Amino acid sequence: MKLIEFVTANWMLILMALTSGGMLAWPMIRGAGGGTLTAQGAVQLINRERAVLVDVREPEEFAGGHMIGAKNVPLNQLEEKLAGTVKNKTVPLLLVCATGARAQRAVATAKKLGYEQAQAVAGGLKAWKEANLPVEKA
Repeated sequence: MKLIEFVTANWMLILMALTSGGMLAWPMIRGAGGGTLTAQGAVQLINRERAVLVDVREPEEFAGGHMIGAKNVPLNQLEEKLAGTVKNKTVPLLLVCATGARAQRAVATAKKLGYEQAQAVAGGLKAWKEANLPVEKA
């Protein structure tokens, strides 16, 4: 009886709690199926599972600024050069570009080459910078 009284008296508070919980869970649910992850998720994979960062932008873009430790393999050369750049196909492979669009295409290519743990960093370098994560210039 007291539970029903509590729910009826605090329905708005309960609704707000459920809504905020859903909003917190949504990026994980959405990112799980899409082959993309947030900048913070990328940092966790780099630190915990030694993920390899591959920047698929053109060399001029890469020289202007890139994630620390990223290797540059332009999208149009990915099929030819990825195997030589990242020899271990079992480690998580994080693909990044300026905004995430080229990286999404690169994920399909990488998976075709046998990199099953390939993922795109959502929002690319732009999202990385917005999260105040470190960038270096070549």
